[in-house]
Amino acid sequence: MLRLSLRFILPLLVVLALLATAVVPLVDVLLSRWSLRDLDLRSSWIAGQVQDREEATGFLTSRSRSAILDYFNRTIQDERLYAIGFFGNERASSHRTTTFPRELLDAHDRLANDQPEQVLESSGGALHVSVHPVRHGDEELGKLVLVHDMSFITRRGDETKKYVFYFFLILGAVISLLTVATAQLSLRGWLAGMRALLRGEMLLRPPASAVSPELKPLVKDLRALVRELDTERRARDESQVTWSPQALRRILHDDLSGDEVLTVSNRQPYIHRYHDGQIDVQVPASGLVTALEPVMRACSGTWIAHGNGSGDRAVVDEKDGVAVPPEDPCYRVRRVWLTDAEESGYYYGFANEGLWPLCHIAHTRPIFRTSDWNHYETVNRRFADAVRDEAHTADPVVLVQDYHFGLLPRLIFERIPAATIITFWHIPWPNPEAFGICPWREELLEGLLGSSILGFHTRFHCNNFIDTVDRYLEARIDRETSVISFKGKQTAVNHYPISIEWPVRWLRTQESVETARTAIRARNGMHDDLCVGVGVDRLDYTKGIIERFLAIERLLELEPSWVGKFAFVQIAAPSRTKIDQYQRFEVEVRALAERINERFGVDGYVPIRLLVEHHEPEQVFEYYRGCDVCIVSSLHDGMNLVAKEFVAAREDERGVLILSQFTGAARELPEALMVNPYNVDQFAAALHVALTMSPREQRDRMRSMRGLIQEFNVYRWAGKMLIDAARMRQRRRVLGENGDGNGRLRGLVIS
Repeated sequence: MLRLSLRFILPLLVVLALLATAVVPLVDVLLSRWSLRDLDLRSSWIAGQVQDREEATGFLTSRSRSAILDYFNRTIQDERLYAIGFFGNERASSHRTTTFPRELLDAHDRLANDQPEQVLESSGGALHVSVHPVRHGDEELGKLVLVHDMSFITRRGDETKKYVFYFFLILGAVISLLTVATAQLSLRGWLAGMRALLRGEMLLRPPASAVSPELKPLVKDLRALVRELDTERRARDESQVTWSPQALRRILHDDLSGDEVLTVSNRQPYIHRYHDGQIDVQVPASGLVTALEPVMRACSGTWIAHGNGSGDRAVVDEKDGVAVPPEDPCYRVRRVWLTDAEESGYYYGFANEGLWPLCHIAHTRPIFRTSDWNHYETVNRRFADAVRDEAHTADPVVLVQDYHFGLLPRLIFERIPAATIITFWHIPWPNPEAFGICPWREELLEGLLGSSILGFHTRFHCNNFIDTVDRYLEARIDRETSVISFKGKQTAVNHYPISIEWPVRWLRTQESVETARTAIRARNGMHDDLCVGVGVDRLDYTKGIIERFLAIERLLELEPSWVGKFAFVQIAAPSRTKIDQYQRFEVEVRALAERINERFGVDGYVPIRLLVEHHEPEQVFEYYRGCDVCIVSSLHDGMNLVAKEFVAAREDERGVLILSQFTGAARELPEALMVNPYNVDQFAAALHVALTMSPREQRDRMRSMRGLIQEFNVYRWAGKMLIDAARMRQRRRVLGENGDGNGRLRGLVIS
């Protein structure tokens, strides 16, 4: 304890000594200036007194020399006033005291040109000389010269230096005593607090009792500084970057130093299937693939996914990997094999019969089975092992995608403690009451809190997740920075609105908009002047397809003039056909479309064309470009990229987007016509407005939406997460928390 105190006290005493050494010359200068000013004022006052005595004219010219000298001698009794002399215009009228310096005896001849005040050196020391003219009316009778002894300034300076020395000596002693006393009383608390502060723990707003009173102001300032720096850098980063594949590569090279990037998802970007004895490559209908595939092209990493294609095993190498895209390989897909029982329990069971309806407010009852949960755990562990096997560095960046892998972040963290794990939950997160239905809610929350960064589409979903953790786990939550600390691991919860690539590569081979209009009408047996609406969805009960068809039926009821003039094409990719709810939903959709067609179809006119089959992206974009209206009527959706794809496809700035208010995209695209899909009459009215909207209004709305999607594209979505990851990794190295034995911090505040 004494040694620690001396380590502080001795440098302090040295600093105080140096400070005192620097202060003394400053004191001399200030004291000299103040004393000279004082002498100037005294000289002026004395000169005034002399001139006022019985009028200067009579006293200095008519009195006897002895009387004048007697008055002068009485005046210089002041210890500071050394001599007085009066030098008239005529030498005979000059008078001076015996102490008047010899150096000034010839003053009568030259004082007229001297400065009013000056300092002269004499044999007796420094003298302050001031010259004051004596006047009678406008006539100058002579000059009064006052000489002050400046030796008192030296005495005053010596005393002041002594006091300054005593002051610093006492100050050093007091500070030393206080330091020793404080160290004795609170050294242990200080050390613990400083360790926590340097680790970043106190930046998470712990309970007041956890922070020592001495550190509270410092902690508060550091929190504010961290938030300010993060905000400034984030704004600077986002505003100065033109988001493109090149920008992502630059981020990896500059901010992440080329660090390894691994992506994990259930769905793979390319599926190999046998068709007529040959293997075809197919791009699945998936918003996740639409968003991530351009990112992986830019990052050139490894995508770990479930190999579910009939030809997948035939094309992989000895490590179950294959280079993609087939036409220009730039990254690798590592396939994980599952048994039929595992796929049924993990994917169709727990993920899509349990979590999917639980997180989507679509009024479908979630089903939870213990056997499904066991398969879910097993598959998550298998993917964690695959990540460990694919990681070639100790601290890769791992992007975990979606609700299929709620346990995976914690499992990866246990296997690769230094990894930066970014988990993105692509579907909505429900409120705590709804999520509480899940029997394994705590296990899922603990698994997700293994992430370094946990992302959602909207701030609303982030808040729901934080509230859920607050309800069901003993965790420390900083709501101001959206950081959760659980079991020594910090997780930043942020919203990252997902988007699409810009420009869209599927548009490179597209014909003109007019050609697309003609092509889709001819393909579906429609005449050229028919207004066409398009919907592109998986055949899923959350997409609002039933509500969409009911709105079309209601439009034809309320506005019969549209019968024969408006038709709707629903592209519905088959999805999860092994699940009973999806089988029943397909039957219901087909039946409703058939009923509406029978009711309003006439002379070859079919109001609804239902295409339940897979379409390649080029075909989908042809429909986007050739239609008049695109309808996205999800009952609940994380973001929905169909809406953004439609807008991106329309460089002609025509067409109208009808968008459900329950999609995340509704918060970004307010220029679309917003509908509540449950309100059929409102939905039908919006459809009528879309079909009758003027070209100018279409252009204004579309131009605004296209500008936003161009700026906030998928590269910006991925780039923001990677920039946050880079900032996190940099701070780990600076703060040096030993998270994995290599001096890396496990978590960090992201504001």
